[in-house]
Amino acid sequence: MVFWAVVKTAKTFKIISKILSFIAIFTVVTLAVLLVGTRLIGYTPYTVLSGSMEPHYHVGSVVYVTDVQPEDLKEKDCITYRISGGTIVTHRIIEVIEDNGELLFRTKGDANKTPDGILPASSVIGKTVFSIPYLGYLADFVQRPIGLIVIVGGCLAVFIISYGIDWLASSINENQSQKNEADASDDN
Repeated sequence: MVFWAVVKTAKTFKIISKILSFIAIFTVVTLAVLLVGTRLIGYTPYTVLSGSMEPHYHVGSVVYVTDVQPEDLKEKDCITYRISGGTIVTHRIIEVIEDNGELLFRTKGDANKTPDGILPASSVIGKTVFSIPYLGYLADFVQRPIGLIVIVGGCLAVFIISYGIDWLASSINENQSQKNEADASDDN
């Protein structure tokens, strides 16, 4: 009776450890794909830090930007561009201007009351294609030393605990098998 309770508990712990391992691996792989792997297919992620594009892009979202020829951009497109000081901004084009052969854009954040200044095409990084809400908070956390320690440490802890549970379950099964064999030989 005790044997079956121990075996059942060991199996339950083994299942839990496998689930935790799967979740850890899935989380790491998903983050790697969403934050690094997308670059391999031409999408650069940027975290939204302000509410200027609410409700289209929420604070904490990650927007994915792809290269685009400036002449292919039109009004209502969302673009990501660099302004003075190296700040990166994502706003919507509200006017395309051609001035003496030079392409210029007037942009505005959806939540802003006034438009931005006029932007030269050379400042455009790319066109914003899609976003994932809240991923920016996690991306920001992972890029900090404490975040990296928590993520890596958490995954290592899950793997160590999982290995420990597997080892413990195997030991219990092995000890119980040896006890059953000893009991069986005593009966003969």
